[in-house]
Amino acid sequence: MSDVVLYTVDGAVATITLNRPDMRNAQDTALIDGIDAAFDRADADDDVRVVVLAAAGDHFSSGHDLKASVGQTEPDAWRLMRDTAEGKLRHEEVMYYERCIRIHDFRKPTIAQVQGACVAAGLMLAAMCDLIVAADDAFFSNPVLRMSGAGVELLVEPWELGFRKSKEFLLTAQRIDANEAWRLGLVNRVVPRAELESATRALADEVALVPPITAQMVKRSINDAQALAGKTASWRNHFMIHQFTSNTATALRMAEERKGKGSMREVFEARDRGDTPA
Repeated sequence: MSDVVLYTVDGAVATITLNRPDMRNAQDTALIDGIDAAFDRADADDDVRVVVLAAAGDHFSSGHDLKASVGQTEPDAWRLMRDTAEGKLRHEEVMYYERCIRIHDFRKPTIAQVQGACVAAGLMLAAMCDLIVAADDAFFSNPVLRMSGAGVELLVEPWELGFRKSKEFLLTAQRIDANEAWRLGLVNRVVPRAELESATRALADEVALVPPITAQMVKRSINDAQALAGKTASWRNHFMIHQFTSNTATALRMAEERKGKGSMREVFEARDRGDTPA
């Protein structure tokens, strides 16, 4: 287990903690691998009935870490694959699409514990969990369309916000605060920041009272209902749309222009200041 992901068990609850607070928990290869390994541990432990996905620091996750993409760090083996369209597809399919689907379909109930920024791939990650508890300082955004990407790899918004609202949210790079997210049904509960951990634990303890096989089967039944409504097919379709859109001439030009201009974290900080439309 990497130190960028922490894993603890207390009674029936396992907590997986994203631990790159200095980077707003931007998701690089090590972090994504660490999350996946932590879910392996939770799956293998029959005493664990509920998994909480949390994050250290002020923010849940600012999305993908783009430092390698913009030339600020050396690319790892996965990133080196992205020199071709085929390699890029394989990288994103395994590291983003399949890893997220794995959390969505995880046999035990999962709860995202969200504070601060939950942006782009951060929102995608949180939405893979069955329940979301948000601090009152949490906010949700996916401004990737202004970077000429078709959202991120899994378009969660139509299933979380509704179709018409998701269009507004994506096309305007809208930021939704915690209370609005609750009103729209994106999160289950909003609590004061100081009570986030205890409130999430209380919810996890409630869920853990359900017999494991019952929780697993009901979760599967609800996920199957969503799949029959088209959720799984829509995600796969969007993933291929995302691949096409991010390889257009416009997208490639904009990616080249971003090189050397900073990580995803810095892009969002600049956006907050009004320095860039991204």
